[in-house]
Amino acid sequence: METMTTNDAPSPTSGSPRILYRQARARDGADQAEVFHHAVMQGAAAHYSVAEREAWAATMPREGSVWAARQALYTTLMATCDGRCVGFLELDVPKGHVQTLYVWPSLARRGIGSTLLVHAERMLLEHGHGRATVDASRMLAESLLCRGWQDLGTEWVTRGDVRLERRRLEKRLAAIET
Repeated sequence: METMTTNDAPSPTSGSPRILYRQARARDGADQAEVFHHAVMQGAAAHYSVAEREAWAATMPREGSVWAARQALYTTLMATCDGRCVGFLELDVPKGHVQTLYVWPSLARRGIGSTLLVHAERMLLEHGHGRATVDASRMLAESLLCRGWQDLGTEWVTRGDVRLERRRLEKRLAAIET
C-alpha cells in the first residue's frame, strides 16, 4: 500500500477533508495514541460505561513510542488528513486477523474505517487468505455485521478488574473491483 489513495476528496462547495491512505510510519505513533484514546473515551461512549472505557483506554499508554513499536508487530494502515492520523487499522497478516481499527470520533461514519478495511481485505487476499477475523467492540460489531461479517459469538476480556464484551466476527474474502 505504498500508493496513496483518496476518499472524500474536497469539493469546492462542501469543503470536505481529503483523506489519504498509506502504511504507517514510526512518526505516526503519537497520533495513533491520540486516535486510540479519543476513539475509546469519546467514540465508544454510547456503547460502554465510563469505567469500561477507562479500563479499555488503560490497556495502551498514550505514548507514541509504544504505538510505533507495534508497527513492527502488525501491518499498520493509516488514514491521514493534512498529514495527521485520523484513523488506523492494525493487521496481523499471517493470521488474517484485524487486530485494531480506530477512527477519530468526529470523523466516524464517513467511510474511513470502511476504506481501511477494504485495503486490509485486499492485502489479505494478496497473501492467500480466504477469510478475515476481528474481535470487535460492540460499536464496531454493529457496523461490520451490516457489511457482511458473520457473528461467531461473544467473548469477554478482563482489563484491570473490568470485564469487557467483544464479538468475534469473520468475513469470507472475495476479490472486489475498485
